[in-house]
Amino acid sequence: MAKKNLISKAYEVAAEQFAELGVDVAEAERKLLDIPLSIQCWQGDDVGGFEHLGESASLGDGLAVTGNYPGKARNPEELRADIEKMLSYVPGANRIALHACYAEFGSGRKVDRDAISAKHFANWIDWAKTAGVGLDFNPTFFSHPKVVGGCTLSSPDKGVRDFWIEHGKRAREISRAIGKALGTSVLDNFWIPDGSKDTPEDRLAPRLRLEKALDACFATKYPASLTVDSVESKLFGMGCESYTVGSHEFYMGYAVSRGKFVCLDSGHFHPTEVISDKLSAIAPFVPGIALHISRPVRWDSDHVVCLDDETRRIAFELVRCGLVPKTRIGLDYFDASINRVAAWAIGARNFRKALLVALLTPGCALKAEKDGDLTGRLAMQEDFRMLPFGAIWNGFCEKNGVLPDGAWLFDCKDYEKRVTSRR
Repeated sequence: MAKKNLISKAYEVAAEQFAELGVDVAEAERKLLDIPLSIQCWQGDDVGGFEHLGESASLGDGLAVTGNYPGKARNPEELRADIEKMLSYVPGANRIALHACYAEFGSGRKVDRDAISAKHFANWIDWAKTAGVGLDFNPTFFSHPKVVGGCTLSSPDKGVRDFWIEHGKRAREISRAIGKALGTSVLDNFWIPDGSKDTPEDRLAPRLRLEKALDACFATKYPASLTVDSVESKLFGMGCESYTVGSHEFYMGYAVSRGKFVCLDSGHFHPTEVISDKLSAIAPFVPGIALHISRPVRWDSDHVVCLDDETRRIAFELVRCGLVPKTRIGLDYFDASINRVAAWAIGARNFRKALLVALLTPGCALKAEKDGDLTGRLAMQEDFRMLPFGAIWNGFCEKNGVLPDGAWLFDCKDYEKRVTSRR
């Protein structure tokens, strides 16, 4: 009780300090609760999926999950239970992002990716209704025998391309069905691993094939109220260090010309390149932006999101530029070296914190900029770093029935002791 009283007192003092700077804390909290955050299901089982339950399978195709921390979810029931525990630590309007490889086939025969349908995600839809969360979707263009020569939609083999085109079509139909069942628009995000380990002679032909294949995938039009399409670029990956077919420039051109969302993954660019600066540059030309928030360490290593400068800057740009309504914010990381539920919670809480910091940032630095007072702008930007955001966050968590910083980890460790460590 003493700690709760201390949190309440700190919250009250901090709220007064923000009020003196013209910030309405209650309004910022209301906005934060309404901002959807799509949390990736694949952190809980190391991107394993359910296509090969009980069998050993490796990712490949430019993806890798490192670590062997005990307690990985082994089946749909365990994964959903872990997601529910994670959600109890993250306040706000949360969603869960699925990959197509998380289809459930029951006791029947396995269904290949060019034949999956919404019925294979019926359990996810029923669970989402009960849990009160939305769902997003991703076709799975990796970890499959038909990733031939490192290629899918850009393959020179028509049979390979046709297989993956059909998979893309099926994924979009599944997204539409999920959107209809849940009454919320589903983001259907396309990422492919296609590329070359060494220097190719022809960089254009694969991109022309990819353009045509994507057009085939997107031929059927669906209402945006049910689902929207996004395309995601990547700089390079394992096995495609020298050339990536779906580069940022390719997908920017495709998204602008076809009216698609463009997905920016914070780990899919040069190590010194950030996506925060891209948001306002891209926003005027596309119907929407999708984000995959990650933490790159030297390359696209998908580390757990921290409350670092770039994470805060992304959130700030979204809020200050008024881009939240046209942005689908999602997370994309997977760490098997630490407790997976804790990894989920740390990253999701950190981006919620970044959004709160942005919503609480006073507008006087912006006024100084408009007045030409660049000295005042810099001074205030630096002073604002020391504002008591943490006190507001902990009070916000308690008001919304979520454990504050520190306390949630004890509960997570208890869950590990009782549940995940016994797997």
